[in-house]
Amino acid sequence: MSTVPVPADPAQLALRIRQLSREFGFQRCGFSGIELGEDEAHLRDWLGQGLYGTMQWMARHGDMRSRPAELLPGTVRVISVGLDYGHKDDLDAWETLATGERAYIARYALGRDYHKLMRGRLQKLAERIAAEVGPFGHRVFVDSAPVLERALARNAGLGWIGKHTCLIDRNGGSWFFLGEIYVDLPLPVDTPASAHCGSCTRCIEICPTRAITAPHRLDARRCISYLTIEHDGAIPLEMRPLIGNRIFGCDDCQLVCPWNKFAQRTDEPDFRARNDLDRATLAQLFAWEEDQFLRRTEGSAIRRSGHERWLRNIAVALGNAPTSVAVLQALASRRDHPSALVREHVQWALQRHTGQALERTVD
Repeated sequence: MSTVPVPADPAQLALRIRQLSREFGFQRCGFSGIELGEDEAHLRDWLGQGLYGTMQWMARHGDMRSRPAELLPGTVRVISVGLDYGHKDDLDAWETLATGERAYIARYALGRDYHKLMRGRLQKLAERIAAEVGPFGHRVFVDSAPVLERALARNAGLGWIGKHTCLIDRNGGSWFFLGEIYVDLPLPVDTPASAHCGSCTRCIEICPTRAITAPHRLDARRCISYLTIEHDGAIPLEMRPLIGNRIFGCDDCQLVCPWNKFAQRTDEPDFRARNDLDRATLAQLFAWEEDQFLRRTEGSAIRRSGHERWLRNIAVALGNAPTSVAVLQALASRRDHPSALVREHVQWALQRHTGQALERTVD
């Protein structure tokens, strides 16, 4: 990582970077140092308890995640940005969760995959900075490397880490994505955000699987987002009934957070729902064959889960749905699926509904 001369006025450069970040569509921008000692200890404890499930990459990188200069030598500051993705659809989200025949997909995944969008904008921001100060050492990150992005964003003043482990901005809630640029520019650092959760425990109480075992302590092995996205095997039997109709991620802890009444809403075209995913029924999505799944999820975060997990998740949701001919027919259509994983979840779902008498009505 190359070293650049100290800017004549680092404060003016910081101000200019904030202005440029807004030009590229980011609603938040802040600067932090690279000291993350307390967060490193918290991470070590979390890993030591095995709360990361099968996400081996969380443990594989060791302390690099909390030591930016080891990931990118020469780093002295981190530019953190936030991009709003929340729409005015909280009531629709609750309605979908209450309507068992419909599929619930985490709000962030309804539209285009944010990784490419944010990475592109951050890279352009870095290029604009270079155009003004000359070449400088940097690297752009959007959930793409071992980075403690929430801790860095907190230290940059973008928000505090809530009891549900999401970042919360008192003026903008939690419906926003994070991205970073590691730099060797000696920018002035911002004041870290202070916490304002107080005695509120709504996020802990609302969690369907009790994955938030204590304030700031998430057991990924119980988390619906982990189970439906990251976990690649059979979903534990005791977790299946608790998942409800959530087929990709979960937003309950954010939907219930009082600070999200201040959330900044966006109409970013790339984040609008595609393929009616905000209204589709479970049976409709379960009917997607692999080629259709790949076509309709092109450019979407959902594609990373793959078609097999997609069917596995929907089978569980169908098992939790109100019994109907449409639900039983959908499950029966996949009873002989080539994947043993899918077949097992379909069989579980059918057993949740009826005995052989009703099964014969859909054969």
